[in-house]
Amino acid sequence: MAPYASDDSTPAGKADDLRVGRRKAVRYIVPVTVIGVAAATIGLVPALADSGDPDLPKITAQQLIEKIAASDVQQLSGTVKITTDLGLPDLGGLESGLLSGATGATGDDGGSSADPSAKLTELASGTHTLRVAADGPDRQKLSLLENAAEYSLIHNGKDVWGYDSASNEVYHSTVEQGTEAAEPVPTTPKDLTDEALKAVDDTTSVTVDGTVQVAGRDAYKLLVKPKQSGSTVGAISVAVDARTGLPLKFTLTPASGGAAVVDAGFTQVSFAKPGAATFDFTPPKGAKVTEEDAADAAADAPAPSKGDLEGDFAKDLAGLDVLGEGWTSVATFDSGGEGIPSSGDLPDAGGLGGFLGSFGDKVDGKFGSGTVFSTRLVNALVTDDGKVYVGAVTKDALVKAANTGK
Repeated sequence: MAPYASDDSTPAGKADDLRVGRRKAVRYIVPVTVIGVAAATIGLVPALADSGDPDLPKITAQQLIEKIAASDVQQLSGTVKITTDLGLPDLGGLESGLLSGATGATGDDGGSSADPSAKLTELASGTHTLRVAADGPDRQKLSLLENAAEYSLIHNGKDVWGYDSASNEVYHSTVEQGTEAAEPVPTTPKDLTDEALKAVDDTTSVTVDGTVQVAGRDAYKLLVKPKQSGSTVGAISVAVDARTGLPLKFTLTPASGGAAVVDAGFTQVSFAKPGAATFDFTPPKGAKVTEEDAADAAADAPAPSKGDLEGDFAKDLAGLDVLGEGWTSVATFDSGGEGIPSSGDLPDAGGLGGFLGSFGDKVDGKFGSGTVFSTRLVNALVTDDGKVYVGAVTKDALVKAANTGK
């Protein structure tokens, strides 16, 4: 990893990574699925605090980030609690539909409720409990615990299984052995931390903010804060296991104050090798089994790996422009449409029309006029002539970017 200073620090040569990180959100942007943008950008931005203030050796920010980079935990099991509060209006059933649409997974076209690209987007709102287990690159399991049901995503060798006990549906795909299966959204403190550190550059303050205990483990606290005004990100706090370097807790606090936007942390964790049976899966009797996309199967193509998805992002982002820098970067593109339809052209107020009416604010400027859709983290401006500006920035910053083109 590139060197860091001991307090206000940035890695050298990260400008391209920063731009890619900021642009990730745009892959999901269409005027009526801004909620999908928020789901896709969870990884860009961290505060459950366990009791205890352990006395640990002093460490610099550079040393702590190097400790995270060097962490090579291959085996673990535990329970993760994740809470996401994007400040969205009450959408009822519409929320899940928009989230599914943002990832391209729906149940109306023969899709499966066990497809992880649809199921795990539920983590974009509310509080959820996950059980996780890993044994090297070929075996991982993540279970989402619900009221009277459980959803599990199991990777064992070449097989990836998704199982939704509520519907008794199974989704099956394959990957090359030795390749970690991709997840549609970040789900653990490590996933979220990896994404957040990509956004670190010379517009960022990185410090060590004391110590804490998480899930009975002594940990250092890494504090990441934007130096610039205009960002919706207040701070990212990461609790890093003092022994292994594994991020145990990730909390993103918004600049506007109040509850964390994202708070994900282990409540229990063990670094012992999980039993082999943990990763065994056989479809239950009577379950509906959906195989991977027929076109992929016909070509004997494996399910995409994380590396494949990063390549897809690069292709998708080829036509985008990024205005500004650092935490106040704004991605922009031309949707080719005609902006947001008027309220009279939308469904009844209890559906999409009500959603847009409560979620969007009309704005005017040198660029013309448009609508800003806001969450506590991600804001998007869609102009009446179809241009889109999106970022983890304030409404004023979006309007300024649209007015000045920089």
